[in-house]
Amino acid sequence: MQVTSLLTQHDPEHEHGPGCGHDHSHSNVGLTWMLCGLVFVLNAFVVDWLFESAHVVASASAMIGAIVLGYPIMMTAIKDLKLGRLSINELVAIAVLAAFASGDYKTAGVVAFFMLLGELIETHTAEGARNSIESLIKLTPTKARRIKADKSEEEVAASQLAVGDVIRIRPGDNVAADGVILTGQGSFNQATITGESLPVDKKGGDEVFAGTLNLTGVLEIKVSRAGTDTTLGRVRELILAAEKTKLPIMKIVDQYMAFYTPLVLVIGALVWAFTRDLERVISVLVVSCPCAFILATPTAMVAALSAAARLGILIKNVADIETAAKINAFVFDKTGTLTTGELAVSRLAPIGDTKPAELLRIAASAEKYSNHPTAKALATISAEAGVPLVEPKDFTETAGRGVTADVGGAKVLVGRAQWLKDNGVKDDFEKSVDLNETEGWSLIFVARDGKCIGWVGLQDQTRKEAREALAELKEAGVRRIAMVSGDRQPVATRVAAEIGCEEAKGDCLPQNKVEFVRAVKAKGYHVAVIGDGVNDAPALAAGDIGIAMGAAGSEVAIHSATIALMNNDLRRLPFLVKLSRSTRAVINQNFLFGVLFIIGGLSAAAFGWLNPIIAAILHNAGSLIVIFNSARLVRKGEELEHYQQEATNSDSGNGGSRHTAAGQLTPKAA
Repeated sequence: MQVTSLLTQHDPEHEHGPGCGHDHSHSNVGLTWMLCGLVFVLNAFVVDWLFESAHVVASASAMIGAIVLGYPIMMTAIKDLKLGRLSINELVAIAVLAAFASGDYKTAGVVAFFMLLGELIETHTAEGARNSIESLIKLTPTKARRIKADKSEEEVAASQLAVGDVIRIRPGDNVAADGVILTGQGSFNQATITGESLPVDKKGGDEVFAGTLNLTGVLEIKVSRAGTDTTLGRVRELILAAEKTKLPIMKIVDQYMAFYTPLVLVIGALVWAFTRDLERVISVLVVSCPCAFILATPTAMVAALSAAARLGILIKNVADIETAAKINAFVFDKTGTLTTGELAVSRLAPIGDTKPAELLRIAASAEKYSNHPTAKALATISAEAGVPLVEPKDFTETAGRGVTADVGGAKVLVGRAQWLKDNGVKDDFEKSVDLNETEGWSLIFVARDGKCIGWVGLQDQTRKEAREALAELKEAGVRRIAMVSGDRQPVATRVAAEIGCEEAKGDCLPQNKVEFVRAVKAKGYHVAVIGDGVNDAPALAAGDIGIAMGAAGSEVAIHSATIALMNNDLRRLPFLVKLSRSTRAVINQNFLFGVLFIIGGLSAAAFGWLNPIIAAILHNAGSLIVIFNSARLVRKGEELEHYQQEATNSDSGNGGSRHTAAGQLTPKAA
């Protein structure tokens, strides 16, 4: 069996290196062809059993069956020899030819049948594994409803869609291309992209991905990426490319396979020299085909890739599976990785007679037309608290410092302390701030008519699953977990304490993050770096493996790391470590079984304990044992598919820390 046969499509133009083994060029032989040959062989047995005098008829029938079944095997062997390589195909061909030449047509036919049957089973198993991945990455629809200039619909092939086209998506439709919602809203099943089982609600301005399913609503979407350029297309291509890569151990196997066939031929010659028993020689050649050994790694890799893809983990090179099993240190970026990357109001601190609700109303109204994260946080908390906003007048925004607006006839300033001072706010309003309380917070101050009326504390909220994920990593044996951030050290310290990270380094520029990663590696750690895949590209490249968070829709993110998480669920990380270690364990088990099977089979055949037919049956049984052992990996991580539901239920019962300010507001505003 060709080492890569499980992981590559059977392309007649695809050439393999010498001595790699037993490729499945003849596994394309149809079942009908095999059954036709089998009928002739079985007919020989029946004729011999019923009519003792019809031996010639039985022999002729067996010979025809042996020719039919042996033909594809012989053709493959001849093809190998023409290419100047000696592979395992020749072992099977010699065994069948020897039985045929000796006049034992029944044995030749039965051996050829079982060898072809085994290859057919293995090929279909490989295709099944490939199909399991393809089922996770469902194909985009072949048709799309494109909206013409007169607003009417026309049905076109999905392949004809171009960037800028507007398509209509109805309930139950699969999205034909990546795009941005222009009108309408709906709920989308994005499991094919992110691995998340729960639907995601989307509205105007949100991005949708090709291959996702619209469950509700009618939407118009402007195409941003089409064809193979879509997120789904890129993911599919990268997974298929990963299938064609090899673990380092497989490269070693390929090297030694070049010597295996000559060695078996020598063993077969020695058995003939000492026993003069052709049946033993045929048994040796048949049982020596190391399919179980060669299947050890590819089947496990395909199963692992399938399990990872189901949960939205994109592994670009199977060598990273082996690397991930060795990881004992994780270095996390903060913003967008351990945190949501979105600011939320954590504290409202009015000064003097100002009420919390009034402070929020004035600040949020002044920030109403700003797109800054602070403005969004104020708008969110206002809506949650039921605080009505007023339309600001004379709105002006100074990038990175604050906004000025007329709110209810009063001049309002919202921004940093120094900016308020630069704009005429003279009282010593910073004395009202408890610095110990605000460590790790971002502060903005609010002034009305030249007087500060309070301040607002904001925080970048940590991901709900962060603490649990880091705890699972420690349980898995990860010795060092660190967080690096460009934020101030107090902010980094606060976030680290909240999620249970023992090491935090703030005030880091991109080069500082790289230096930190290299320093950890220099101490002997195998390091995984986790970031957003865009800003953290240098650090991701510096680690033994780089993992990009939330890579769906981000072309830079999907290409900047060796592994990409298509969603933001940090629980995928300990699963990745466990999956890698399980894969390595399964591969070791398969190798051990394969080696013992070959040694045991060769010994039994050499001593005459196996006839050729039993040897062929055992050969197939060994391959199937390895396949089924590897298939156990496919179901890894099923427990994580319910996590999103649990998280959603939790959210509905508890609004989380970002609602703290709203909770403070309600009684005071009343």
